[in-house]
Amino acid sequence: MGLADKILAWSELPRWRESQRQAGRRVVVTNGCFDLLHAGHVTYLEAARALGDVLLVGLNSDASVRALKGPDRPVNPETDRATVLAALESVSAVCVFNERDATRFLSLARPDIYVKGGDYRLETLNPDERRVVESVGGRIVLLPLVPGRSTTELLRRLRSQPPG
Repeated sequence: MGLADKILAWSELPRWRESQRQAGRRVVVTNGCFDLLHAGHVTYLEAARALGDVLLVGLNSDASVRALKGPDRPVNPETDRATVLAALESVSAVCVFNERDATRFLSLARPDIYVKGGDYRLETLNPDERRVVESVGGRIVLLPLVPGRSTTELLRRLRSQPPG
């Protein structure tokens, strides 16, 4: 399967999810901005994929990243971010969503396992997202972050570099 085939249009998501169910595959779902892919992201995605048979990544659209992170983000447009994610062996499919939170995306993705980073706790997870996952019988797994690896930290270091 080529990387372009791994990028799902919103309208394709329900059919893709049903095909995974029919094949008896356990679907792991995560979501995020994945703006500047770094070792923390790759480690996290590998660990998430190991929890099931396929990994679906919900990718925040450019508009939702701006709403979450501010007017200077994303650094990379959603098509580039989706392409880079799709190129990873651990990622089975990528689907861009437009909302600030993943509730609507999760209602179509119907995760068997929903993975979030260790910067969350069950108590701080969006209650609507949690409700959707639990309503479809999914379980939530929190994975530890890789210390010192974040897009915010990477951007801070890049901005402090002298030109040239």
